[in-house]
Amino acid sequence: MAAISNDWKEALNPEFSKPYYKKLYDTLKKEYKTQVIYPDTKDLFNAFDLTPLSEVKVVIIGQDPYHEPGQAHGLCFSVRDGVDIPPSLKNIYKELNDDLGLKVPNNGNLTKWARQGVLLLNNVLTVRAHRAYSHKDIGWEQFTDAVIEVLNKTDRPIVFMLWGKPAQTKGEKLNNRNHLILKAPHPSPLSAHRGFLGCRHFSRANEFLAEKGLTPIDWQIDDI
Repeated sequence: MAAISNDWKEALNPEFSKPYYKKLYDTLKKEYKTQVIYPDTKDLFNAFDLTPLSEVKVVIIGQDPYHEPGQAHGLCFSVRDGVDIPPSLKNIYKELNDDLGLKVPNNGNLTKWARQGVLLLNNVLTVRAHRAYSHKDIGWEQFTDAVIEVLNKTDRPIVFMLWGKPAQTKGEKLNNRNHLILKAPHPSPLSAHRGFLGCRHFSRANEFLAEKGLTPIDWQIDDI
């Protein structure tokens, strides 16, 4: 199974020796051997590999990986090149167009955001094929709680975009006054019209970063 190798490793090192993580590791070894699991093991910690702790500027929290073939690659809401853009991401792009006037791209690969300091973190990092949230309660939630705790203790200004009740519940312990907490309904077609569309989180995030002397995020995903 893939391992975290950058500055996240030291920050999260206490978790790796805890009983829950050993149980999680053993469960995943068995699951990857006996089931079709997404993402590939090499992509499991992509969110951390592409966005070192020292470079995090924005955090977006998703539920769990996409569960159909070829979609998941370790970044929440993102899909690989050549894969149809999922409905929630279409609404994210619509909001970006309305908020910042950005062109709607022809792909859903958000790696560009991750490389600029946008941590695209799922609450649960793995899933069985065709079974959404099938790895709920196997231990990932405790691990990602630890990630949020590390970020909360980081005094560098960070923007948290909490979309939907699960993400907002995940962020309940965020209390560092150096950070900006933005909340809105989930971008899913079932709820986007209730306040995600029109939330202007992207411009608000960039305004906050600029005020703190940090380079804003270039949210424009390029066509392929």
